[in-house]
Amino acid sequence: MSPPNRNPDFVLSLARGLQVIEAFHERPEGLTVSEAATRTGLSRAAVRRLLITLESLGYAGHRDAHFRLTSRILRLGFSFITSSSLASLSLPILEQLSAHIHESCSVSVLDGAQIVYLARSAPKRVMTIDLGVGSRLPAYCTSMGRVLLAALPAEDLQQHLAHGELSALTPKTIADPEELVRAIRQVHRQGYALVDEEVEVGLRSIAVPVISQTGRVVAAMNSGVHAARVSSAELVERILPALADHARLLGQMFP
Repeated sequence: MSPPNRNPDFVLSLARGLQVIEAFHERPEGLTVSEAATRTGLSRAAVRRLLITLESLGYAGHRDAHFRLTSRILRLGFSFITSSSLASLSLPILEQLSAHIHESCSVSVLDGAQIVYLARSAPKRVMTIDLGVGSRLPAYCTSMGRVLLAALPAEDLQQHLAHGELSALTPKTIADPEELVRAIRQVHRQGYALVDEEVEVGLRSIAVPVISQTGRVVAAMNSGVHAARVSSAELVERILPALADHARLLGQMFP
């Protein structure tokens, strides 16, 4: 890894440590030193020192030859969440919305190819996936993800889709790049995204952008429902107006 723009203040060891932490993504069984070195492109010796440092600080542990992150690593993510005005301002609005429509509601932001949940109010569990603050889902097949992708400049969207991996999570998932672009353009035109059983069979969701006073899309807000209980038409007719009103209320809190 080369320091960006050769900035003299860039701390290479910190950057490498974060690389090692990120290498554990989707590896609940842990990583050996060799596997972590392969995933990061760093030398085995450097990775070993970094893992031992993380273990000494309580962020990692090892059993046999495999290192695993410990729950202490969650402090890093929650430090952002608890310091985020967006997260703290979203929760009471989501609770109000959820009480009004009697459905689960969430706010998320885009992080690479995924959305990250910053706040959530869930009177009913509608997914077998256990979602909470800090949870991540693919952006391309979620209602909030499509709202956030629709807000990107055309060039950024092309780059995003070019580097992302599209896979069909259900028989209804849009995994064709051209079809996905058409769906995202439709979201941009109509101002909301409705996703019908693309993340999980039996789940429908609808999302709108959270727009600041100056027109920036700062987040997305959605509601998720059981497909067998709430039709797509009802999502648009009953839930969308309340969702849009509460997203507008949250957006006005940001310049």
